[in-house]
Amino acid sequence: MKNLIATILLALPLCSLAQNNNAPSSYDPHEIHISGYFQTQFQKASAPGISSFSAGDFSKNSDNRFLIRRGRLKVDRADKYTSIVFQIDATQNGFLLMDGFIQIHEPATRRWMLTAGLFNRPFGHSIAYSSGYRDFPERARVFQTLMPRERDLGAMVTYKPQTLLKFLTANLGVVNGSGLTARDYDNKKDLIGNLAFKFDSLAGKKLDLGFGVSGYKGYVRNGTNTYFTRQGGGYIANTSADFNGLYLRRDYVGADLQLSYRSPIGETIFKTEYVTGYQPGIANSEEVNGPASSQSFSAQPKTDLYLRKFDGYFFWLSHQIVNTKLSALLAYDVYDPNKDLANQEIGQTGNFTTAGDIKYSTLGYGLTYLIGERIKFTLYNEHVVNENTALENYTSDVRDDVFTARLQYRW
Repeated sequence: MKNLIATILLALPLCSLAQNNNAPSSYDPHEIHISGYFQTQFQKASAPGISSFSAGDFSKNSDNRFLIRRGRLKVDRADKYTSIVFQIDATQNGFLLMDGFIQIHEPATRRWMLTAGLFNRPFGHSIAYSSGYRDFPERARVFQTLMPRERDLGAMVTYKPQTLLKFLTANLGVVNGSGLTARDYDNKKDLIGNLAFKFDSLAGKKLDLGFGVSGYKGYVRNGTNTYFTRQGGGYIANTSADFNGLYLRRDYVGADLQLSYRSPIGETIFKTEYVTGYQPGIANSEEVNGPASSQSFSAQPKTDLYLRKFDGYFFWLSHQIVNTKLSALLAYDVYDPNKDLANQEIGQTGNFTTAGDIKYSTLGYGLTYLIGERIKFTLYNEHVVNENTALENYTSDVRDDVFTARLQYRW
């Protein structure tokens, strides 16, 4: 028993690093280390061809599908002063580089660290938390909208005290702002900052507590002579030749909280995040469906920009049932791309509102079961609700629920 406890304690730092995508498997000097995970799943939607944030939209005539959600292969190496991480994602859609960065740090304490390359944006908790360890199948809609695929190209400085304030981690990054798969399309760079606080083994080693605050200061270039801002019960069009090339602000502030409590009936984990700010988007069109109208851009937008004031949040609750390998999941998330307008205000004649202004909420629930040490089976259902508007096709709730059965192997 003593040997087992010692092994678990020694493995805890490695597990913590593995759960953070912006780190190698270990900072202890080592040669090539290979790890990864593979997720295959079956999904059933409530109607064919729906728009979905659960592994992407369904094909026009299909309401069910098999797919490989993630196939990650991570290679890393570390020495006294540096480390390197390289990760690819292999699915039915092909190969995609997910991470590729070099880190330079102090040899003993790693109090200061420089990360350069392609990495997870240092905003909040769920962005950098690995999908291989997350209980819930997908990140909340708000983060998939603001930061699709989570990564960006740039550089980041990390500060983590080793004595006083050792519970603190501070990150400051500068990135292109155009995301994972794109070259920068303008002259501006975006700034991201995060302060995270973590306290482990409180309340007789039963409680772990983490919380943080984040900020994002960015820009989106307008490529037309017109952009829209809110006025009264809708938008007003601002038009001038001078507005072609104008930069609209992309500003976010966020807060996050994580609690983990171990009791005789199992471990309970609660996580929540809230983010609000300004997000430049576009109008709903035949080419761009409503939920995608407020997503961040990977290329210069071809149509007029809409500056929207948004907010979003999620609550995640998971509970290990009586110390078994079975856990119950419950989640609720909300994303409102335009918090100044609601319901029947959206779709009124002449106010320039579109399906890109509709608020969505998602109730998720399910079970996970650990089959051995490496295999996890998940059953999960998402009930998605949109607000009722004056827009055609959105006067009532759209049928866009999704059920997922997933099998994951991690090594």
